[in-house]
Amino acid sequence: MAKQEIEYRAPATNWQTRGFWEGCGRGELVLQRCGDCGTVQHKPRGICASCLSSALEHFVACGRGRVYTYTVTHQNNMPGFRDACPYVLAYVDLEEGPRLMTQVAGCEPDAVEIGMAVKADFVDTGDGLGVPRFVPA
Repeated sequence: MAKQEIEYRAPATNWQTRGFWEGCGRGELVLQRCGDCGTVQHKPRGICASCLSSALEHFVACGRGRVYTYTVTHQNNMPGFRDACPYVLAYVDLEEGPRLMTQVAGCEPDAVEIGMAVKADFVDTGDGLGVPRFVPA
């Protein structure tokens, strides 16, 4: 059977995370920056993880990064994932600083390597939301 794309479903959202998922639906990687200490953070929260300030602003990141580490998933029996095996699950260090767990798509799994330059790509999940993944830059 031919390899298929992962079938992403609309993510669960709340008041802290909705801006991130809506940004992905627009094809934008939206992060948070603390107005008091300047820390850029991901995952989205109601306060700064560094100084506990609530002075957070959302901004559109450049969408570029490098693979920090990865694994090739050969077996996953979850519907939507099983027919996409093998696929790459990776941590990507974003240029703005945070590290994001994501899929690396757009290349064969054996082409992925630590330090590889990648850029954000987005899967529309409906209702104005999306999921980020990364492809070779």
